[in-house]
Amino acid sequence: MADEKPNFDDLDMAKAMAGDPAMAAAAANAAGGDAQRQARTAKELEAVYDIPVTVSAVLGKATMQVNQLLKLGRGAVVELDRKVGEAIDIYVNNRLVARGEVVVVDERLGVTMTEIVKVDRS
Repeated sequence: MADEKPNFDDLDMAKAMAGDPAMAAAAANAAGGDAQRQARTAKELEAVYDIPVTVSAVLGKATMQVNQLLKLGRGAVVELDRKVGEAIDIYVNNRLVARGEVVVVDERLGVTMTEIVKVDRS
């Protein structure tokens, strides 16, 4: 079997969720390192697995004045800045990490991730 490098998309996602520069350095070491460093990095990554995060799916946004907001009542429709079929934004701890589509799962709403957003932090 060829010397395969692991897929670090999961590490990228974990770094984005944790926001930890030390984890970024650990992932960089594992990406170019040998099996021993990769195993050590995987063990270090376990520390973030139990950290609770808040996941939000934003269908769209609207801006209005307070007096318009106060006039809203039951049955009022607020027009959002998204079109039907357009991807929604998925945030983890208020940081955009992905885009996706709304789905229905057992009479509940869910989100299917269609794109992971890579953030340039340079």
